[in-house]
Amino acid sequence: KLEAAHDLLTGASADGTVEMLSADLATGIGIGAVVDLVKRPGRPLDILVNNAGVAFLVPFADVSEVQFQQSFALNVTAVFFLTQGLLSHLATGASVINISSYFANKMIPKRPSSLYSLSNGALNSLTKSLAFELGPRGIRVNAIAPGTVDTAMRRRTVDNLPAEAKTELKAYVERSYPLGRIGRPDDLVGMAVYLASDEAAWTSGGIFAIDGGYTAG
Repeated sequence: KLEAAHDLLTGASADGTVEMLSADLATGIGIGAVVDLVKRPGRPLDILVNNAGVAFLVPFADVSEVQFQQSFALNVTAVFFLTQGLLSHLATGASVINISSYFANKMIPKRPSSLYSLSNGALNSLTKSLAFELGPRGIRVNAIAPGTVDTAMRRRTVDNLPAEAKTELKAYVERSYPLGRIGRPDDLVGMAVYLASDEAAWTSGGIFAIDGGYTAG
């Protein structure tokens, strides 16, 4: 996937370079490797998108300690320490964009999300507190909270549901999303580009719901 993305990005423009690194952000070693790579050229960092995450949608009674620790390691701790590690490298006017989830505030019946909701709630709180703390340095911090998006991770989760639960979920989506469908990855692009741009120079501390209207009601 990294090689395909590299080829796509380098083929789209002759300007600049594209670096690749495979790292486990649930570990301090992985976070350190990313920090070292980003700092190596010596140029200030303008945009940081914290997009790694994991979702264990299992009943509260069945959540294991391993799942709990892994969920927070990737969904919260990685964001905290990756941003901290790059803090001295972030330029004035830099934009930090955290990818959260509507699950922090709204749930789906028969789809257990205690652990996932908890970690994304923590991420939203971190987003707001960093907006206050880093604002005086000219650094903006926002989060995008997507609704259900058709990603590989989501498809794996749905594939593990019983047939009856899959049918109920499909009906629920069609009934509950005002726009009648789940999202596509491209549906999030516009907000990410806006938050990264100078057009959002006075936008910080926001949790932006991009969810087809799901959380409006």
